[in-house]
Amino acid sequence: MANIDAKKTSVKRKHSEKEDAVPVALKLSGLEMLTDEEDEDYNDSDDGEVDEFPEIDPSSDSEEEDDHGLSEEEDGQDDEEEESDEEGYSSAESELNVFPKSKTKRYVYFMLVFGIALRWPAKTTNRVGNVPMHWYDDMPHIGYDINGKRVLRPATGDELDKFLATVDDPDSWTTAFDKTSQQDKNLTAEELDIIQRLHAGENPDANYDPYEPMVEWFTGKGKEEIMPLSAAPEPKRRWIRSKWEKQKIMKIVRAIRQGRIVPSKPKTTSKFEFYSIWSSEPSSSAPPSLPAPKPPLPTNAESYNPPEEYLLTEEEKKEWEEQDPEDRERDFMPQKYSSLRLVPAYDHFIKQRFNRQLDLYLAPRIQRKKLNMDPNSLIPKLPSPSSLKPFPNYKSLRVQHPKGRARCVSISPDGAWAASGDEDGVVSLWEVNVGCEVKRWKFDGKIGSVEWCPRQDVSYLAVGLEETIHFLIPPNVDSTVFAQTQSLLAPAALPAAGPTPSQVKWTSTSASSWSNDKPILSLGLPPSSGTPTQLQWHRKGDYVASVSTGGAQNGVWIHQVSKRHSQAPFKKIKGAVQLVLFHPTQPHFFVATQQYVRLYNLAEQKLIKTLMPGIRWISSMDVHPSGDHLIVGGYDRKLCWFDLELSEKPYKVLKYGILFSV
Repeated sequence: MANIDAKKTSVKRKHSEKEDAVPVALKLSGLEMLTDEEDEDYNDSDDGEVDEFPEIDPSSDSEEEDDHGLSEEEDGQDDEEEESDEEGYSSAESELNVFPKSKTKRYVYFMLVFGIALRWPAKTTNRVGNVPMHWYDDMPHIGYDINGKRVLRPATGDELDKFLATVDDPDSWTTAFDKTSQQDKNLTAEELDIIQRLHAGENPDANYDPYEPMVEWFTGKGKEEIMPLSAAPEPKRRWIRSKWEKQKIMKIVRAIRQGRIVPSKPKTTSKFEFYSIWSSEPSSSAPPSLPAPKPPLPTNAESYNPPEEYLLTEEEKKEWEEQDPEDRERDFMPQKYSSLRLVPAYDHFIKQRFNRQLDLYLAPRIQRKKLNMDPNSLIPKLPSPSSLKPFPNYKSLRVQHPKGRARCVSISPDGAWAASGDEDGVVSLWEVNVGCEVKRWKFDGKIGSVEWCPRQDVSYLAVGLEETIHFLIPPNVDSTVFAQTQSLLAPAALPAAGPTPSQVKWTSTSASSWSNDKPILSLGLPPSSGTPTQLQWHRKGDYVASVSTGGAQNGVWIHQVSKRHSQAPFKKIKGAVQLVLFHPTQPHFFVATQQYVRLYNLAEQKLIKTLMPGIRWISSMDVHPSGDHLIVGGYDRKLCWFDLELSEKPYKVLKYGILFSV
């Protein structure tokens, strides 16, 4: 009777839980804590008193307990508990173990170097579970323990500390990094054996025998099948041809003979195949559709309560309304509302959506691939300043003209003298080592250029001013050099004039009437030629080229000092000439306009090539002594390096923050 009453009580309790849905905690005082696994001979031992609620031992789930360190007694208890689970709860457990202990062990998975996941019981305090640990990269903790408290990130050393740990600890190679605890865990001997077997290509189980004898389940002596599996007789269709299949085959044969079926006929479709251009699934007959570009994000001006600086004044509103829609900076007028519920509906919403659909349908789109590049790799690595020495690192000397602004300067071939000219018509001669002004010449007009003759056996310089070029001999010159210079510039017998008269007039001063205060030789350029802004000597020192700007006449002239002859190499020049340059080894002549550099052969009188530096305005130019390389500078802070044997475009383009003069 007790058993029947217990069953009825259990059934009634289940029905009451489903109907009333009252929490169990409210009925613990009036019901018995019965289980479904109780035997039928259960004896009702309730004496009318309420059993005490069993206390949960906090040490059972302690974070400091190690599953590997269980004693033999605890192992025995675990075995007994497992047996009790198989046979059913005892009467004492059914009364006290309201919340039975979980016998599943906690495991932590590590991914080792060889890509194999091993597991072993570990004492871990981090209970975040299988979540990506990079979520906690920017946080001071790595997860939470069983009580919901933060688990702080353990201290980790740098690469040097890791290297020293590998040297000091001989067992460091038997560790694996645990992402959950952010620490290195030691591997057991069994796990190391598994890793070694997997690395050698063997079975990870050491007890597995691949060569064990085969177990014959259905064959062998005494196991032969005597009777068939089915005793049904074999049907006739196994050996008689089917007449239905014959009829189908003959029907296909007649269709082929009549031409209604053409074998291996190429499939040609004349109809146009339609496909959805916005479909996510790509079509086989059309290229995959490109993703639609996203509309721009709203700005502060599109807010319902924008700042005051975004609102338009009355004059700006009137001007905005008078403009055409395509000329307006914005296609809407910013307005201010006190709350969001006062904002009316957007009156141009349909038109705006329609225009976007037109853009997506009609405007072509190109898919550009993004390059994953490190921004630091784009910045060039600058060399150390010590490797670039010697270079100027301080100002050693400074000289100043009395009134005008200095416009040109030139250094003598021996490096001992420097000549400069200013806008006031003053040419000064400076001693480089001391910075003392040795000589000063005064002319009527603005000095455009000053250039020393490159010859070593003579010493003189050329000065260009308005439509005139003067040749000056500096003071304190060696007597031998002075005599040779004077015989070159003011010879006793003048050379014979050319067959065709030249527009350039040469005038020289006799040696008896010449003094250091005036030029020994002068040449007058044609009228309206302009001021010579550049004087360029040939490497032998007999030819000098002049470039004049601001005049109506031809601005490029080549003068020969020994024969007192001048000629214009070009009848017509395309563009305004900025600079000219002689080739150091060949009879070539460089002419630089604002954007191009042309190379001419003076002996054959033809154009060799046109260099395209890609500079907006060329400011300077120089050639290597070997004649194979040319550098061109511009006002846009670009420096182009040309290899004359390779291409007409620059070999390398350098950009600088300041303007250089080469």
